[in-house]
Amino acid sequence: MTTLTLVLAADQKSQQVTDWSSRIGWIVGLGLFVALVYWLMREGWKWRGILQGGLPELPAAPEDAAEPLLTLRGRYYGSTTAGQWLDRIVAHGLGVRSTAVLTLTEQGLHAERTGAPDFFVPTAALRGARLDKGIAGKVLTEGGLLVITWEHGGRLIDSGFRSEHAAEHAGWVDAVDSMASASAANAPAPDQHPGDSAVAAPHHQEGPR
Repeated sequence: MTTLTLVLAADQKSQQVTDWSSRIGWIVGLGLFVALVYWLMREGWKWRGILQGGLPELPAAPEDAAEPLLTLRGRYYGSTTAGQWLDRIVAHGLGVRSTAVLTLTEQGLHAERTGAPDFFVPTAALRGARLDKGIAGKVLTEGGLLVITWEHGGRLIDSGFRSEHAAEHAGWVDAVDSMASASAANAPAPDQHPGDSAVAAPHHQEGPR
């Protein structure tokens, strides 16, 4: 009986050592897998930045800032090509998520960010706003995201924000849409220079035949 007990105890100790080695192997393997995924993501981020190297530098905010129309405190979740919520834009720091303070003035939209570069969108570049639920791999509740569309370097961009108070989003949509519409209405026609008079247009029209 004593011999049998010793054998069973030895088997148990051997089994415990085997299990421990297996656990170490799993942990090491998991660590290597995580490191590989992180490396691939980092390389993909760099490659995306290279592909977007043609995007011009972002405009600087005016030094003589106008009176704020609206202010929002919350988070910036990233920017994508407009209408393509997974086509993340990383150039000029636009891909970095951060806390943010948005200020809307007659001059445009100023995003002040923590731990990432600020950026400014002139009024003439604003194209509209909407409520959505996801952008750049971040999914929230329906209508939980404020998405502002703007143009830069010939590209339409969607930027996603979430206020600390989601009820503010609707007011921002109305304000940005109104500013974008007014800016578009005041913009000169493609074949008309800003100094041209709109009264001259009928001069080029043909009379009825």
